[in-house]
Amino acid sequence: MNVTLEEIRERTYKPRDAWWTVLLVDPVASRLVRLVAPHRRITPNMLTLLATVIGLAAAGCFAMQTRWWLVAGALLFHVSFIVDCMDGKIARLNGTGSIFGAWFDFVFDRIRVFICALALFGGQYVQSERIIYLWLLAVVVFLDLFRYLNGSQIAKVRVEMKAKLDELRPPRETEAEADAEADAEAEEDDAQPAQVSRKRQVGNFLRSHRIRTHLFSGIEYEMTVFIIAPLTGWLIPVTVAAGALLLIFEAWLVAKLWKQTQAFPAKLRAAEAEAAEFSELTAYAKHPN
Repeated sequence: MNVTLEEIRERTYKPRDAWWTVLLVDPVASRLVRLVAPHRRITPNMLTLLATVIGLAAAGCFAMQTRWWLVAGALLFHVSFIVDCMDGKIARLNGTGSIFGAWFDFVFDRIRVFICALALFGGQYVQSERIIYLWLLAVVVFLDLFRYLNGSQIAKVRVEMKAKLDELRPPRETEAEADAEADAEAEEDDAQPAQVSRKRQVGNFLRSHRIRTHLFSGIEYEMTVFIIAPLTGWLIPVTVAAGALLLIFEAWLVAKLWKQTQAFPAKLRAAEAEAAEFSELTAYAKHPN
């Protein structure tokens, strides 16, 4: 099966992704996927294992602790991430994804991060005997797990709220009704202050380039700690800054969720009232007398 790059982009790219992935990974990964896709023996799980092996090689380089070994480790970590991104694209392109594959990918990603953190910061501690490197090791592992757990729980809560509203909302009668609702929302956006409009413009620009507005997600955190920090040699300040940025953006996500949960009871009551009104109108239409 020969596929074009355009087909790969259409069928495997996520609608929105981390800016690091969009700008520095997808252009390379899509071309590698084009080479690998015809070979059905190369499964997503095999690519996950390959990414893990390359990640272990990166950890081996980090453990050496000299300047150029750290650079080599950073480059290998980026390569391992590219290969790791390929497994999902191959799964979507060839229809070979599975629930077990998702678990397999998650677990081996965490193993790769833990071993690389152990080699990078543990090696620095062995060399310098500075306790701060052990603290950084613990924080990096904790934040890597926290951002996944926080993200999955936020998504779960949002799905539950949406499902409850969808159960109550009556179906739209026509496409024109849906278009009219969208036009009303657009007019409301246009009426917002200039500051909000500029914020929306920035968001629209990022989305048009597939970049999500959550600019410092777990992906950027990993890349900063395991690529930028070793490349610059500023392990402590870069790692601390990365952790602070991740916490700020995670707090922003939690604040957004809090606002949504605070507004949810009113939305639920409105949806219940709309559903009751719709039921009355439907009953009257069937039995006008």
